[in-house]
Amino acid sequence: MGDNLFEGLPPPSANHHQQQDELEEKQSAKASSKNSRETSPVIMPAPVLKSALKRPKPTIESKPTVSVSVSIPEAAPPEKRLRFKTTTDASETQVIEAMQKIASHIKTPSKIAKASKLAIQLIQVGSVKPGTSDQFFAILDAAMSSPTSCTDPSVRAHYHALFSAAQDAAECLDNKQKNQLSVWIIKAVVANDLFTDDSFVLSKTATQIKEAISNLPIATRDEDIEEAATLEHETQITNIDDQKMLDVSLDAPTEETKKDESDPFGLDALIPSTTKKDEKTKGKKEAAAKMRKEEKETKRFLKSQREALINCLEIAARRYKTPWCQTVIDIMAKHAFDNVSRFTSKQRDAIQKLWASIREQQTRRKQGKSVTGKLDVNGFEWLQQKYATEKISIRRAVGGGGDRRAQQWLG
Repeated sequence: MGDNLFEGLPPPSANHHQQQDELEEKQSAKASSKNSRETSPVIMPAPVLKSALKRPKPTIESKPTVSVSVSIPEAAPPEKRLRFKTTTDASETQVIEAMQKIASHIKTPSKIAKASKLAIQLIQVGSVKPGTSDQFFAILDAAMSSPTSCTDPSVRAHYHALFSAAQDAAECLDNKQKNQLSVWIIKAVVANDLFTDDSFVLSKTATQIKEAISNLPIATRDEDIEEAATLEHETQITNIDDQKMLDVSLDAPTEETKKDESDPFGLDALIPSTTKKDEKTKGKKEAAAKMRKEEKETKRFLKSQREALINCLEIAARRYKTPWCQTVIDIMAKHAFDNVSRFTSKQRDAIQKLWASIREQQTRRKQGKSVTGKLDVNGFEWLQQKYATEKISIRRAVGGGGDRRAQQWLG
């Protein structure tokens, strides 16, 4: 313990003085550098970039990418690319020829799928114009004249798509063609919607049928007499009328030749005649013939529309076996029965038979027992039975002890 522990170490005061001296030297160096910057007008050199200090990466001669990137000039010409024209501006004659080919092939059931798609493309492109409306109408006429029915399962979807798209081109057609198109839409669109498996689509279709029935005029006695004639017989009658008009037009030149023979010197022109009266009577005859033609077209349109609606009711009657369709078909058949006066005599008989068969099936469902032991009724009939015995309060609540019964609820 006699030894000195601090032997050989510098005194503490010396170390402290050294640190102070170092700090003073640093401060003086900083002050001198600031004074030199302020006083000296010499411009300092630009700082060295870091990228210049980096070592260059070794280039590998085997890689072709480096040589390609260096060899490409900055102002290289743009590369040529192939561009195919997706749309073509067809002339009116080309569109007419295409429509004629489609009309010749759409009659065949095996070709209706492709032909209907081509016709729909013409509608979407806007090729159906007043100049090509007759050829487009010929396509629709050829489609409906096919031996296969438009409600056949094999072609049902194609007819539905074609005539749904044809509604967009109805503006280009005349009144006679529009009437015929509306009849075809009932046959090809509305009737095919009755085969749906969607309850909302079926309800919407039933509403369209009810509106079409309500818009029909009340059938007259003359229509009852003429309703036995079918559309084929009607086409024969129109052909006979056209032949008669042709014969009348052929007889007209013979009368002129007779006049020329009776007045070879043209002296009748000097005598005052009644040409103005003849022109007036001729104009009246033409107007009367035009009125008769329009009335005939209206009768034909109403007859075709009634037959199309009867066809829809027959399709609905065949779907009556499906339980979820029964309520909609009941309402639609009841509406047709209430407006039976708007149909002709044979059509009235068909509607009455349809309503009688539906009523009979309703009574069978009510009387029969199902597997669960409950009455086999649908939801509409169950609610009808329920609210027929409920009491309605005069003030607010249902079943509040009032004297009035819901006898007219739900039919």
